[in-house]
Amino acid sequence: MLTGLCQAAERVGPLGSALNSRPGNIRKVTDNSLRYLGVDHIDVLYQHRVDPEVPIEDVAGTVKELIDAGKVKYFGLSEAGPQTIRRAHAVQPVSVLQTEFSLFERDVEQLFPVLRELGIGFVAYSPLGRGFITGTAQPAGSYDATDMRNVGPRWQPGNFEKNLEAVQRLTELAASQGATVSQLALAWILAQGEDIVPIPGTRSPQRMEENAAAADLSLARADLDAIADILPTGGFGARYVEHALPTWV
Repeated sequence: MLTGLCQAAERVGPLGSALNSRPGNIRKVTDNSLRYLGVDHIDVLYQHRVDPEVPIEDVAGTVKELIDAGKVKYFGLSEAGPQTIRRAHAVQPVSVLQTEFSLFERDVEQLFPVLRELGIGFVAYSPLGRGFITGTAQPAGSYDATDMRNVGPRWQPGNFEKNLEAVQRLTELAASQGATVSQLALAWILAQGEDIVPIPGTRSPQRMEENAAAADLSLARADLDAIADILPTGGFGARYVEHALPTWV
């Protein structure tokens, strides 16, 4: 069972603008989660965004109390930078960092040396490029008014067409392996290290089976080189508009 610390039911401002990682709120959220879910412990308790108003040592110390009390098993962070990770880890070992990572998004690679030094696993969210890699992407303005893809740089004219072309080339490469482009993208993530786990989301049982089969797809050096030729540093355009990009400290 996974849950998070930050309260962001109404995200009306920049990403991470509605946060509350104060110790009292962490305890309240945890107790509520245990009650609502009908379980006696939470496997991984994440702080889903770093709260600049609360020292990370206070967050880690509170989670340590919950672990000692048997309410939580492991401590996770999301979208945290190297200094924050080290400071939290010094109080309560961090088991996992969750951050966006895919063929389209590579920025988090700069944190991998720190994670491996400290023995922290990595969970890749949005591993299929928010719909680009599944072939379901539409240009900006095609989504519900509340959908961030309407303003996301990758969906804007110019970037959108380049990203579609990259996916087409990836699709052709996947077909040569008898795989779907989603399977190729997930297999690429798995090939980056045994300490990395992608978490693709879907409402379809068929998609779930398709995604799970990516674990059986082995990519040769030539395949990885071909992928690097198509998308050497990620997708065209940033993952969020500038003011919404998380600041890693």
